[in-house]
Amino acid sequence: MGHKAKKCNDLMKWAHWFETADRRVAETIVDGKRVSTVFIGLDHQFGDGDPLIFETMIFGDDNDGEYQTRCATWEEAEEMHRVAVASLTERTSRAVTEEK
Repeated sequence: MGHKAKKCNDLMKWAHWFETADRRVAETIVDGKRVSTVFIGLDHQFGDGDPLIFETMIFGDDNDGEYQTRCATWEEAEEMHRVAVASLTERTSRAVTEEK
């Protein structure tokens, strides 16, 4: 499938790949807000544990930029995306109901 991360020790080779690769895991729009999950390409694990190389964020929300989660594998990223979409959908539905 091509969804397994590989270590690259050549910075220029990695930079060229990063510049041209389709790194998107998923993107979903919920009521004008965007949930985006991507391969970020650099390990954001500062300490022990699996490398955190995928990230989900919500843009256009009232708390714009505050929702951010990271994980280690493509499969975890797909689940992380589903959770974020479900959370945003629930909050959006609740806000619409409360406005009525």
